[in-house]
Amino acid sequence: MSIARPRVAPTGHERFFADDEIIVSKTDVTGKILYANHVFLRVSGYAEADVLGAPHSLIRHPDMPRAVFKLAWDRLLAGHEIFAYVNNMACNGDNYWVLAHMTPTRGPDGTTIGFHSNRRVPDRSAINQVLPIYNALLAVERAHTDRAFGLRTSSELLATTLSDAGKSYDEWVWTLK
Repeated sequence: MSIARPRVAPTGHERFFADDEIIVSKTDVTGKILYANHVFLRVSGYAEADVLGAPHSLIRHPDMPRAVFKLAWDRLLAGHEIFAYVNNMACNGDNYWVLAHMTPTRGPDGTTIGFHSNRRVPDRSAINQVLPIYNALLAVERAHTDRAFGLRTSSELLATTLSDAGKSYDEWVWTLK
């Protein structure tokens, strides 16, 4: 069982992990963490007891647009994998960027029983290309007191941005280098 911790403010300091390391976590269908590898624990700064049973949003950085997570959940719940650049937050408020590969985990009958995520070190130039788009999405989300409307508007902006670029989300992610 996880131990509730108060949310801390972002520190503005970034953490890094080695290019040959992979952060791994597994969740149930509601996003509660069932497994976190030693790299996840070391980089996030949490103890295993703190994360098991906790929602994966425990490491969500407040500067990460919700529209990206909505897209990820929509894809995962439809049975598809997704790659995404994600800014996470460690237990002390430090941030760390990852290129996440999220996939559904299926049971013997083929139904989705959870999710698996491998996170690698992202290319810094890709992060520099992602930031203006993520900042625009975040600004839209924060401009509305109605969080649902802000999310819907931000998701529409993401769809329009991709359409204007003539790319699907997957094509866009893989053109960032």
